[in-house]
Amino acid sequence: MNRGGPTDTAAAERGLFDRALRRLLTAWRDVAGGAGEPADIAEQMRACLEAKGGEVSARARSARLAQAYLAADAEGRLAFLRTLAGFDADPALLQEALRAAADAVDPPARARALARLRRVLEAPRVRLLTQFTSIPEGVKFLVDMRAELMRHARGDPALAALDDDFRSLLAAWFDVGFLRLRRIDWDSPASLLEKLVGYEAVHEIRSWRDLKNRVDSDRRCYAFFHPAMEGEPLIFVEVALVKGLADNVHALLDEKAPVMNPAEADTAIFYSISNCQRGLSGISFGNFLIKQVVDRLSAEFRNLKTFATLSPIPGFRRWLDEKLAAEDRLLTDDEADRLAEALGAAEGEEERHPLARLLARRGWHRDAALAEAARPVLLRLCARYLLAESDGRGRARDPVAHFHLTNGARAERLNWLADTSDKGLKESAGLMVNYLYDRDAIEANHEAYVGEGKRAAATALKRLARGWV
Repeated sequence: MNRGGPTDTAAAERGLFDRALRRLLTAWRDVAGGAGEPADIAEQMRACLEAKGGEVSARARSARLAQAYLAADAEGRLAFLRTLAGFDADPALLQEALRAAADAVDPPARARALARLRRVLEAPRVRLLTQFTSIPEGVKFLVDMRAELMRHARGDPALAALDDDFRSLLAAWFDVGFLRLRRIDWDSPASLLEKLVGYEAVHEIRSWRDLKNRVDSDRRCYAFFHPAMEGEPLIFVEVALVKGLADNVHALLDEKAPVMNPAEADTAIFYSISNCQRGLSGISFGNFLIKQVVDRLSAEFRNLKTFATLSPIPGFRRWLDEKLAAEDRLLTDDEADRLAEALGAAEGEEERHPLARLLARRGWHRDAALAEAARPVLLRLCARYLLAESDGRGRARDPVAHFHLTNGARAERLNWLADTSDKGLKESAGLMVNYLYDRDAIEANHEAYVGEGKRAAATALKRLARGWV
């Protein structure tokens, strides 16, 4: 990584993958041994399932099969996955086992028949996947393979079934009981710090100086790790120790801001949570991570009274654009008139919705009069979006809102122009929201949201969304 300049996140991720690939191929070279296995992928898979020879032979076959996958191009990997998906349960054996289970009369015979049925139901590909765990970094290999699979599984029943098997295996292997919470600081290995840069998904880390600021004495960074992937964070959270609810992410990330004595802080602000392994999508760690971090910070700093987030609202602009395209009535007549007046006359724009004109105007947030006219409109609409709009399944439409509400947080406060980066304006019109984790109300909030769809929110925020909640 360039120590002085900005870092391209996508390039950093590609660099991490390339180095991981080289490391895996090196680690497997001795395990795989020489040639001798058939070149055909299906034949290699059958050889692995037959499990001839001892443990050393089995590991060698698994390593050679893994090497064949990694050495393939994108089309070859897809063909590999399709071949793997073909190793499903045998329908004839399944029918036979079902009949035997149905015909069994006495308890011992029924127990034997059901045991056999369970064995027959397990697709041979599951055994193949499990065999990869015997080779160095095999679990990481499987996580990355699933990430590739997920790109193709939608709309393909065979690959979707393979993905179900993957997810079931990984969910068992990555049970929260196996995970370890570790703090990451400036003394952590450089390779781990570099991975934080590549995996950061909320607020891009632009330099080593930026990274150092995020792990300084008034900051905390915690990650979950798995024993089979010690050098790979699964998910990490960045925390700022401050006074009061933070209302602007640029202030939190300001590298020139004075370092605060954490003993004087009364609030812990979770301002970035990033999942690191795409192949573990659908396996949730975030709720456990936040709860463990709250417990650890509470034990370390008795002065901390408030635990909250400063969160993006990534779907807000997309929702606004959809409503505008559908010509929904978003503004009152007075709001539309005030916004149109602040925008001024523009040739050819007379019939265009004033809110669409505002959002299309670059740098609108730097025009004080225009921003002041837009403020009540966008705050009201954002409150409605967070507290009333659903994804069709009774859940909050905004994915970040759904995550925190599921965890038992309360939507506490909207913050005006809290993120005026290009990304912040493009995704959420510059707004951010605080979610408050009240330890005495977390369980009740969680049950109300998951069980009844009720979204916990502060009175002021509900007032903004009046008429919709």
